[in-house]
Amino acid sequence: MSTIVAIPSSNPGGLDAMLGAHFGHCDLYTLVTIEDKTIQSVNVIPNVPHQQGGCMAPVQYLADNGTQALIAGGMGFRPLMGFNQVGISVYFGGDAQNVGEAVNAFIEDKLPQFSQEHTCGGGGGA
Repeated sequence: MSTIVAIPSSNPGGLDAMLGAHFGHCDLYTLVTIEDKTIQSVNVIPNVPHQQGGCMAPVQYLADNGTQALIAGGMGFRPLMGFNQVGISVYFGGDAQNVGEAVNAFIEDKLPQFSQEHTCGGGGGA
């Protein structure tokens, strides 16, 4: 069974791209399909404009693109709850140097899952 993992990324995306520090304000998302602990494919999709649904727009957008897990460096409580509601598990990858490193840490089960303590806090924005 494969898993699609989304990672907020800087241009141009892909495994060598830097992680976007905050999921809702990233340039784009790198979608990595993992099967049997192996990367099967890497795709890049643009981010949606923040004004189209605020911080919840990326949640539905990623769900619509088949995302089952998200690796992020930070996010507010409201989008975290949104991801939980649509069945997307969120992991903290803020220590990774690039997307590939974050994905490998995910494959090796080395990333902590986001909780209230791992959010950026504040007003719950993305």
